[in-house]
Amino acid sequence: MENDAALRVCLLALAALMAAVGLCTFSFKKVMVTYVYGILGIAGLLLPDWEFFDRDFSQWFTPMTVPPGSAGNQTARVRRFKFYPLRVTMLATIYCFGLYKWWMFVST
Repeated sequence: MENDAALRVCLLALAALMAAVGLCTFSFKKVMVTYVYGILGIAGLLLPDWEFFDRDFSQWFTPMTVPPGSAGNQTARVRRFKFYPLRVTMLATIYCFGLYKWWMFVST
């Protein structure tokens, strides 16, 4: 992973959220559900190969070609999130549904 700082920040935020859930609900089960949802959410945001998914959705099922001589130049590139409406809609739907289900479980 190229950006370890983002992973550290996400894990610290997850630990703070778990502590808040634990202190508010006094339920170990709800803390563990928060941990699982958090780890899956972090894995969904930070671990995918964004260079692969940073293409149009129709190209996700085709192999990606690497230009010759670019293997050593990967760290020099600046990664930018390209806005593709279908990808943003899919990610927003999945994460909103997951957050809704988590909140319904924790708040009961």
